[in-house]
Parts: sequence; C-alpha cells; structure tokens
Amino acid sequence: MLARLGRMCFRRRVPVVLVWLAILAGATVAGLTAPSVPDDDFAIPGVESQRAFDVLQDRFPGLTADAGGATVVFVAPAGEKVTAEPYRSAVESAVRQLSGGRQVAMVGDPFEGGGVSRDESAAYASVTYSVVASRVTDASRAQIAAAVTAARSAGLTADAGGSALEGGGDGPAGVAELVAVGLAAVVLLITLGSLVAAGLSLLTALLGVAVTMLTILALSHALGLSATTGTLALMLGLAVGIDYALFVVSRYREERARGLPAAEAVALAAGTAGSAVAFAGLTVVIALGGLAVVGIPMLTKMGLTAVGAVVVAVLIALTLVPAVLGFVPDRVLSRAARRTPGNVAGGRGGRRWARFVLRHPMAVLTLGVALLGAAALPAAGLRLGMPGDEAKPTSTTERRAYDALAKAFGPGFNGPLMFVVDARGAADPQTAAAAIADRVARVNAIVEVSPPHFNDAGDTAIFEAVPATSPTDAATMDLVRDLRAARPRLTAGTGATFQVTGTTAVNIDMAGKIQGALVPYLATVVGLAVLVLLVVFRSILVPVKAALGFLLSVLAALGVLVLVFQQGYAADLLGVAQTGPIMSAVPIFLVGIVFGLAMDYEVFLVSRMREAYVHGEAPGPAIETGFRHSARVVVAAALIMMAVFGGFISEPDQFIKMIGLSLATAVLCDAFVVRMAIVPAVLALFGRRAWWLPRRLDRVLPRVDVEGERLEREPVVLAGR
Repeated sequence: MLARLGRMCFRRRVPVVLVWLAILAGATVAGLTAPSVPDDDFAIPGVESQRAFDVLQDRFPGLTADAGGATVVFVAPAGEKVTAEPYRSAVESAVRQLSGGRQVAMVGDPFEGGGVSRDESAAYASVTYSVVASRVTDASRAQIAAAVTAARSAGLTADAGGSALEGGGDGPAGVAELVAVGLAAVVLLITLGSLVAAGLSLLTALLGVAVTMLTILALSHALGLSATTGTLALMLGLAVGIDYALFVVSRYREERARGLPAAEAVALAAGTAGSAVAFAGLTVVIALGGLAVVGIPMLTKMGLTAVGAVVVAVLIALTLVPAVLGFVPDRVLSRAARRTPGNVAGGRGGRRWARFVLRHPMAVLTLGVALLGAAALPAAGLRLGMPGDEAKPTSTTERRAYDALAKAFGPGFNGPLMFVVDARGAADPQTAAAAIADRVARVNAIVEVSPPHFNDAGDTAIFEAVPATSPTDAATMDLVRDLRAARPRLTAGTGATFQVTGTTAVNIDMAGKIQGALVPYLATVVGLAVLVLLVVFRSILVPVKAALGFLLSVLAALGVLVLVFQQGYAADLLGVAQTGPIMSAVPIFLVGIVFGLAMDYEVFLVSRMREAYVHGEAPGPAIETGFRHSARVVVAAALIMMAVFGGFISEPDQFIKMIGLSLATAVLCDAFVVRMAIVPAVLALFGRRAWWLPRRLDRVLPRVDVEGERLEREPVVLAGR
C-alpha cells in the first residue's frame, strides 16, 4: 500500500505539493485569524492544593488565585535603616509610583503592613494585579522597573521579582530553534553529501512544523491550548520531521545506487523505510498519548499536540517527500553516485563495527551496560520540585530580589504556605480561625503566621504561614505533609477544618501526583509499544530487549540531570545558575519522548537486520547487512536529534533547559550505546533464537511486511499494477 502511495505521489508530484501548500495556507489563515491564545491553566485535579484553590474561587469571588504579582524589595546601605530618611521617603515614593498602574489592584505599603525586616535594614512592597500574570503588560513591567530605578537613585539597593515579571522575556525568541536547524543542516549535508538532499529533508520538516504550530494556534481558543502547550510539539515536530524525511531519502538513494529507476526506487523506499517510519511514528504516538494517564490536563494537552506534530511528520514523509523527489530525482544523489550509477559501495564503517561486536559480543554488552549503569547511579538521589526565582542567574533582578528577601526575612519567606480555613461548621468562625492560626504558629518549623482574613460571608478565612526553610528544601516538603497529617490535632474543638495550598504546596502535590502516575504510565506505554514491536518483528526477544534498553537510557539521562541540576557538575558551562530539585514534569516527559524515539531507532536499525534475515541471510551476516545499510543514517538521525534538543539547552527557561539536556543525553545513550552496541551484542549472543516466536502466537499475530519481502517477491507492485 505504501509503495503504491509513494509511486502515486512521485508521479503526481505537482498536485501533491499543491495540496500541502494549500494546507499550509489554510493553517496560516486559520492561525492568524484565530482568537487570542488562552492563559495557562495548570490545574491538578484530585490534590489538596487544587481543592483549596477551588474553595478560594468559590468563596472569595473578588480574589483571583492566579493573579499576577510582584514583590519589590528595598535594602538600605550597610549600617543604615530603611525606616530612616531619606530612605523611607524613597520607599514611599516608589510605592506611590507602583500604585499608579492601570492593571494594579493593590500595593502593600511596607511601613503599614509589616513589610519591614526586624533589623529594619530591608523592606518590601507587594504588588497585586487585576489580571493573571501572563496578561500583565510591558507597560506595567516598565512601571516596576521605573520604581526600582528611582529607589536605586536614592541610594537604596532595589530589585523586583514575582510572576508578573515572567512574561517579560529572557532573551531573543527563536534562538534555540535557529541553533537546532543550523546544526541539523550541517549534519544532513555531511551525511548525504548533497545540498539538495539535505535541503529537501530540512524544508519538508519545516513545512510540517509550520502546519502543526499554525493548526495549534487556530485551535487554541476552542480547545484551551495555551502558548506553553505547543513547546513540545515544536521540539518533537522538528526532530522527527527531519529524521523521518532522512530515512526515506536515504533508502531512495540506496535503491538508486542499486540501479533502480527513480519511480521504482521511490516506491521501494516508501514500502520499506516508509513502513518503518509509520510504525516508529505509531510508537511515539502511543508514548505521548499515554500522558493522559497522568491525570494533569496541561500535560495531556502537551502530549496530544505533540502527537499531532508526529502524525504530520509521518504524513509528510510518506507523501510530500516522494513528491519532491520527483522534481529532483538525480540531484538528491551524491556526486559519486551520479558519476558511477549502480555503485552500492559504502557503509564500511558500520560493517567494521558490526564485525567487531560479533567477535566480542559479551565484552561489548558488559561495557555498554556498565557505562549506562554508572551514568544512572546519581538518579538514586533524584528530588522533584518546581524551582523558582532562586534558579535564575544572579544577573537577573528576580534572583537578586529572591536572595535579598531570603537574607532579610528568612529562606521560607519566598514560599509561604496558604491555609484556607473552612469555618462553616464552627459556632464562632472568628475564634475557630484564630485558634487554628495560633496552633500552626506553634509548630517548630513555622517562623511567622499572618492574621486570618475572612470573606464577606464570614465563614471562610485565609492566612499565610512562613516556613523556616526555603520552598525547594526537602524539609519544607516534610513540613507540608506533617501539617496535613496533623489536621485533626490542629483543628480539634474548633468545628472548622483547613486545607494547605500556595505555590510551594502546589509544587509538592504536583511532584507527588506525577510520581504516583509514573508506574502506571510506564506499564501502559511499554505494554502497548511492546505489542506493536511484537507484530513488526515477530520475535519475543526484540521487543523485550528494546524496552529494557530504553529503561537504561532513561535512567542514564536522569542521572546526568541530577549531576548537573542538583549537584552542580558542569552547571556553569550549561548556564545553570543555581542547583535544586528537578522540575516535576521532566521525568514523565522524558519517559514518554525517549520511549518513542528509542523505538524509532529500534525499528530503523533492526528492521534492516530483520529484512536481511527474512531474505535468507544467517543471523551474523544479517546484523552486518543491517549496520552496513542503516548505521550511517541512524547515527545521522541521532546527531540531528541531539542537535535539535541540545539547541534548547541555550533557553533561559529552566524547564526547557532540563528537557533539552535530558533528551539530548537520552538520545546519545540510546542511539550510540543501546542500539549501536547493546542491541547487536544481544542479537549476536542469541543467534537464530533472537527471532523465535511461538507457533500459536505466529498464527494469531497479523502480518506486517515492514521488510518489503512482498515487494521483492512481487515486483509488479513496483510497476504500479
């Protein structure tokens, strides 16, 4: 079927290209005329912090739980006090300046609201906006900057932090994408030896990314897709789009080198490499679609938009790439191939490596497992959390404000816990809330508690408690769990109850929910993908080996993450300003994406081995043949993936930086250690048993001709019957 599809697209290349250009034009119009993109809605159903936020929105109608906020901190020169002149007047002037913004709902005066440190060396003003953080305008942020500048001119050290500053941007947009595309272009040019072939793979991939991102933009309002949702789709769409096009083009060039005419070469490439692309794409879709198991809507949306990007990449590889090959059937060949048609030489490096592995399979297997095991050891100390301003470079005003507040008011000041007291069942709500606040204040790890603030109905109160430790400290996580566990004791005799929320509590709950979902997610994704590989390779060992190799790659990538982001190794080199916990969503994304990509390499590499074995070669020579044909392309595909993901390490956003490093590391481990070393070593050790399948299972499983056996047996298919 795919062979006929490839041949049809080759023959009718003009209509096919026009259809894709029409799709691009339609997506462009729809995307540019769509309503504005909605704000991020990072709800976490089923956890206490989310239930508390729901209560806040229900009983405090005027309170926006995710409203934008900023904290401006003022520090007097050494030995001076902010309460003394001229510093007090400078602070009051800054507060008046901050209050004048159109979006400002409230500004807390430090001298009236307890915003002065005990030694009076520092003070802070809290700014609350009437809109969510992502809607705070550049004009409002400029007003904060102007107030900070004015305070500095009066001799104070002044800085600002908070969610309202997040939308201000940290660097030039698109730098990571440009770096990724540039590196991928270099790898393609070196691998293919043809500017046209490299450009074809790159341009078709970029068209697919454009269609995907514009479609996401067009559907964002209807489906609630925020600007953050498409980040993963962009990253994956670019990586797999280039790789899938590369595999089809490489197989086409290989068949041309064997002497086939262009039309037959396209058909065979679509029927073999195209089949591998389709099934590899299916495993990625399974892995990303499985994010729905986690139960966090934002992660589900990110996974599904990335699924869309992968599906578009597969469709382009199966239709647009064969069509474009019809315009440049000879120019995609290398100069050597054009000079000497029928020359099938090449792949000597892959063949030599395969022979080395076949001679020393146990040594290669042991060394590969030992290397990945050593890299994975630090993962035992993995801590999950959500780093905030403390993870930003010290050159930023947010980081300096964070440090100044922690020094003047204590490390826990940057992450207060919010208590939502439900006093509907209390005889005296005021007394009940005050009693709970008093008992919380007596907890050893709490340094300060604010007075309870009631809603208009007088039945619900909120107050904040400042921990003695920082928001990302493991002791703070233990404190939240202890406070929740002590709820019966802290509320005894009051008739009221409470829930703990706030940014710190939300991060703790999110980490717990993701950790709890990781095992079911792994079981779902690995189980479905193993079934797919069982059908593709008709072997028990190959799918199991693929899954175990993937686990090694993921653990090694997590180990590297811990080394860099928690322990600080090479942190300066990679632009990591502050060590801390790994962001909670990173492991679940890493598992999903790496599993899909690992299965990509498994399908592309092992399918050529299986193809040679099915066509009569012994197990050892089949491994050699697979490496001779696929090793160079798989290495290039892995380098492209690493270039794309590695380009995102330059992003200032901590989450994107972690995703970029972890994925680049995982691809390095999986492609070069697992697929290029461990896989052939295991196949060599098992010999023919590697392809064994019980007869009953063989009769039940559907037959999928990924190896193109029917194309070789029935060449009439290539002739376009």
